[in-house]
Amino acid sequence: MNSNTLHDSRVSRIIEQALFEDIGLGDVTSDAAVPEEMLGEAVLLAKATGIVAGLEVTAIVFRYVDEGLRMLSSVHDGDHVRPGDLIGTVNGSAKSILKGERVALNFLQRMSGIATLTRQFVDAVKGTGVRITDTRKTVPGLRVLDKLAVTIGGGVNHRFGLDDMMMVKDNHIVAAGGIQPAIERCFAYLQKKELNIPIEVETRSMDDVRKAMACFEAGKFFNRIMLDNFQPDAMREAVKLIAKRVEVEASGEMTLQNVHTVAKTGVDLISVGALTHSVQALDISLELTLRR
Repeated sequence: MNSNTLHDSRVSRIIEQALFEDIGLGDVTSDAAVPEEMLGEAVLLAKATGIVAGLEVTAIVFRYVDEGLRMLSSVHDGDHVRPGDLIGTVNGSAKSILKGERVALNFLQRMSGIATLTRQFVDAVKGTGVRITDTRKTVPGLRVLDKLAVTIGGGVNHRFGLDDMMMVKDNHIVAAGGIQPAIERCFAYLQKKELNIPIEVETRSMDDVRKAMACFEAGKFFNRIMLDNFQPDAMREAVKLIAKRVEVEASGEMTLQNVHTVAKTGVDLISVGALTHSVQALDISLELTLRR
């Protein structure tokens, strides 16, 4: 996912819905207190250390509120900022700036928080060659922006939704009667439908790994295997058994304290749900001054 995502109609719908939710029929306080002709300049300031993400989204929000508003960024998405650093300025109608303030900050702060946490995980596995990836544990309706923020932070995206990758999880395995029939059914389905999408298989034990790889050896090919909640020694054993025939993803209770140990087991990817489901927004303020 990249900046071209911002031209996706999903982003327009997200912004429109957010503005409608916040403004409703009008910003009655600004309408009452701020003269129509008053011009202003707002400065966006970092109040915490982190990685900036969502600058273009922020600019789009202000343009949606008022096409006359102009945002000038002082940094780029992916840049590191510290308290007091200038992130950007917004010029134009003071009333319009105030109407867009909260929505713009909500997006900028959340995306920057995601990018900041992602960068911390990426830095924690630096030198191992392991990629940090996200999950579908996103805020409903915000997935496209959450996942964009992950890439700005240096991570990579897992599947976006249920239609771009087959992921054989524990409940699918139960429903299919076992890991091998689940893999076989998924492989047959893709062949029948002539679909070219990847398959990932979740495993929870070495026995699962052996059964999955037996399917692979029998020609029921898949692209990636997930080691869910494996201990490091078990991960190393599984990686040795898989022998680079498919990508290996580690998942489950990943923290900044244990992720480097996991990366050293030889896995290819580490998925971290916390990147998007438990993120702390980066503190950013908007301060308005009047232009005479």
